[in-house]
Amino acid sequence: MKAVVITGAYGGMGKALAEKLAKEGCCVFAIDKKVEEPKENIIPIEADITCEKSVEAAFELVNSHTDSVSAIVHFAGIYLLDSLIEMDKAAFDRIFDVNVKGAFLVNKIFLSLLGKGSRILITTSELAPLDPLPFTGIYAVTKAALDKYAYSLRMELQLLEINVSVLRAGAVETDMLGVSTDYLDRFCSETKLYSCNATRFKNIVDSVESRCISPNKIAEKAASILKKRKPRFAYSVNRNPLLLLLNMLPKSLQLWAIKMVLK
Repeated sequence: MKAVVITGAYGGMGKALAEKLAKEGCCVFAIDKKVEEPKENIIPIEADITCEKSVEAAFELVNSHTDSVSAIVHFAGIYLLDSLIEMDKAAFDRIFDVNVKGAFLVNKIFLSLLGKGSRILITTSELAPLDPLPFTGIYAVTKAALDKYAYSLRMELQLLEINVSVLRAGAVETDMLGVSTDYLDRFCSETKLYSCNATRFKNIVDSVESRCISPNKIAEKAASILKKRKPRFAYSVNRNPLLLLLNMLPKSLQLWAIKMVLK
């Protein structure tokens, strides 16, 4: 690989991959809203992926260094836990902008740097192919939309001999877990519709997120996908067995089980 673009490059997973690829001799263009000082083989680029002009400026900077990249890896994303009825419009718009629109803008604007045999790797979530749980629905919906977008993009870009894959990661030891806890605590204290239910749900979320892995594990998996000659569409890491078991049930039983646990 000559050069790689990584979004969310200064979060846990993005930073781990950037450092790994840099050590292997890749030139990494590290895009994030907040960046650090340059390191060997890592060029920081401060940009807001939800803003078209900001992404275009990032493209111009990358293009001033090289006329081709071998991969774009998407780690940028935010987490939100809230009721689909009680959440405000600004939060709804924000999570779709970052988790879905951002990937669309980066891929669209950077496409001219991708040649035959290059690839796009998009981090979605283990929740993407599963039925959403209550209160995590908005996050799951954006990741499911991103997953479907990625598959549609793969269908199109295969005609240009560009590979698109998704990495469906479960719980990872990053700052997002802390954000998740903060959102959950705030939701439990502020919700006016689900007070008892939310408290019980907090116990479930805490048990799910306790089974997390290091960002380095994600970096290793992402790096191995980038090196595959013919990568498949979806790769999963650290899937939660309880979520998988729940999704094996008919939807009517899923709804009944959640209602019994949370009501």
